[in-house]
Order: sequence, then C-alpha cells, then structure tokens
Amino acid sequence: MEWNLPNKLTMFRIILIPVFIILLAFSWESWGDIYVMNDLIPVNHVVATIVFIVASLTDLADGKIARKNHIVTNFGKFADTLADKMLTLTAFVFLVELKMAPAWVVALILCRELAVTGLRTIVLEQGGKVMAAQMPGKIKTTTQMLAIIFLLMHNIFFSAINFPIGEIFLYICLFFTLYSGWDYFYQSRKIFTK
Repeated sequence: MEWNLPNKLTMFRIILIPVFIILLAFSWESWGDIYVMNDLIPVNHVVATIVFIVASLTDLADGKIARKNHIVTNFGKFADTLADKMLTLTAFVFLVELKMAPAWVVALILCRELAVTGLRTIVLEQGGKVMAAQMPGKIKTTTQMLAIIFLLMHNIFFSAINFPIGEIFLYICLFFTLYSGWDYFYQSRKIFTK
C-alpha cells in the first residue's frame, strides 16, 4: 500500500472508529455532565461528537487532496468508502442504543448501504466503473453526519426552543439514503440484464 497523505487520513479515520466506540460503549458516569450552550450533556457524548467531527473532516480532506493531486490507489478506493460506512453505521447503531434514533430508520439505512456495497462489487466484477457520487449521495452523506452530530449533542443550539433539528436531519437523510440507493441501482440496471 502506498502511504500517501489521503491514505494516511483514511487510516486515521479508521483508527478513530474504535475510540468513538469506546467513548459510547462504556459507562462514563464518573465523568458526569457538562454545560454546553446552557444544556447539560454527558461528557462522553461531547467527546464522542468531537471524535466523530474530526473523523468526518478527514473524509472531506482526503477526498479533496486525492482529487487535487490525482492520487488514486486501490487501497484508497476500497478503504475510503469502507471507513465512511463503518463510521456512520457505528454512530447510528449507538444512537439506537441510546434511544436517540428509531431502529427502523437505522435498519433501512443499513440495508441500503449493504445493498449498494454489494452492487458496487457486482459492477466491478463485470468490468464496469464505480459511479462517482451524485448530488443525492452527497446530500445523504452530509445530512447523515449532521443528524449524528445534533442527536449526539442533544439538539444543541435548538433545545431551548424544543426544535428537533437532529430528528429532522435524520428523516431527511433517510429520504436521500433511500433515493440515492434507488438511483444507484437504476443507473446500474444494465448489469442485471447481462
């Protein structure tokens, strides 16, 4: 594997996933709660959110660097997508456990991600090219990340007016997750006629 900067950022993101899991999986009552914008939030939720944001920013950075410098490797094509899915799906599973997201929403998101990953494998085996992310897919990724951040931070900035911003982003991301999945299958429909 070539250790260029985008690949290093991808590996760093993968390394942050167990850190994120540890922060949310174990009881941190001794850490207590802290006030953030006049809201009392568990310390481990705040730290886990920071880790999630850092990991998400490495996703943005490695893609921009790779495109700007024309650095494309097989490891990057494989690991970048895998790291994104591992990070977001891990966060969604914990949101269900923390009773911050409905299980049926997360189940649909998980099913779509598995289906599209399987389709990408078939497309590559048939000698086709993996489609670049279209606008619905980019909206999906952005709204997934915003939903996770706002839900983990207990709808910070909006809790004083009881505005469920995290839940709104969650349902927007559900729509774009399903729509972009349908679009990917539609664009690849010729694979199934062979």
